[in-house]
Amino acid sequence: MSERLVVIGGDAAGMSAASQARRLKASGELEIVAFERGHFSSYSACGIPYWVGGDVDERDELIARTPQEHRERDIDLRMRTEVTELDVPGQRVRTRDLESGTEAWTGFDKLVIATGARPLRPPLPGIDAPGVHGVQTLDDGQALLDSLERTKGRRAVVVGAGYIGVEMAEALLNRGYEVTVLNRGEQPMSTLDPDMGRLVHRVMDGLGITTVGSSAVTKILTGEDGRVRAVATEDAEYPADVVVLGMGVVPETALARAAGLPLGVYGGLLTDLAMRVRGHENIWAGGDCVEVLDLVSGRERHIALGTHANKHGQVIGSNVGGGYATFPGVVGTAVSKVCDLEIARTGLREKDAREVGLRYVTVTIESTSRAGYYPGAAPMTVKMLAERRTGRLLGVQIVGREGAGKRVDIAAVALTAGMTVEQMTALDLGYAPPFSPVWDPVLVAARKALAAVRKAG
Repeated sequence: MSERLVVIGGDAAGMSAASQARRLKASGELEIVAFERGHFSSYSACGIPYWVGGDVDERDELIARTPQEHRERDIDLRMRTEVTELDVPGQRVRTRDLESGTEAWTGFDKLVIATGARPLRPPLPGIDAPGVHGVQTLDDGQALLDSLERTKGRRAVVVGAGYIGVEMAEALLNRGYEVTVLNRGEQPMSTLDPDMGRLVHRVMDGLGITTVGSSAVTKILTGEDGRVRAVATEDAEYPADVVVLGMGVVPETALARAAGLPLGVYGGLLTDLAMRVRGHENIWAGGDCVEVLDLVSGRERHIALGTHANKHGQVIGSNVGGGYATFPGVVGTAVSKVCDLEIARTGLREKDAREVGLRYVTVTIESTSRAGYYPGAAPMTVKMLAERRTGRLLGVQIVGREGAGKRVDIAAVALTAGMTVEQMTALDLGYAPPFSPVWDPVLVAARKALAAVRKAG
């Protein structure tokens, strides 16, 4: 007898789960119905800043699989259809067709919740004025591009200096805008320690991006035509012809909350290792709407990344389809850039280590991406945290030019393996002058961290 799988959300986690389940079970065994409230499925939201900035020519290049392609694989994907209610005891969901307004109930035997995250959009005066844009979806990206085409002025204000903020600042700079970034924190990139964020700040200023720290936005000012004209903080006003919001995201779990499903301290759904919602045998969740285990701190975290979402989907689809898979957790690895400056981090910041009660040492080293004598060698700063007593690696942050960012993967593997900085110094990494100094910068940091651990006792 055929079962029905219902998937809420048609992007990375949801459609990865649906596709993997379909690979394992034929249509006669498992009917798959997926609901997506937007216009697009299975696309790279991470690529939107590069599309806006002109590095990616066409919107459709960001789409991995269209709705029709999913349907051709026997997945009944219903676009522009929003799930408005989840009835857990009755094993059904209420949906509304956003074009016609028609509502209906759909029953399920198994359910996947992949509702993603929603951007922070505080209820500030003027926040909904024309010319103020978020960049969460392809629709958002298209609306921003259309706005840039209509806008005569060339002044842009980006609110927030996290990953989206710095990437959108670069995109607007590439389009010839005069860019100001307003950041609530003292330094950009709060996922880094402030001393490493200061390096990013310095480079952004050198690129011509005005970065203003400790500046909480109080309101958006509009002109007589109702369109944005400036962004106000407590201390100043910053003229703007277009405003981009990059203030972070929170899990989109209103449906789950209303249905009484378990949520964590960050508002994300809580799951077991199989990505099954805790306490519910036939409900799974993945992607930006869940909290995951941080393997370094041992605590739950909310990290919104497409890499995790796709892995969650594979795990869920395997389990729904009758196989077995687990998602053990994360170490918090992320990489970004602003123009030619690469920014990477993994593991814990100093703030994180203090919050979980870890005693630690930190070291910071300066090195180069290649042998110093080889053409194109570029500077790189590596910061490393290690547990004071054991020498266990706790975190790494890297800021530098070409060749810097992906070096964080060395540390990500070491963190996942629970290695000490002493063990790291013996890693057999690839070496040739065009690729690295004799001692890779990450290993130089590990040697210095080992010395700090020994000195600390």
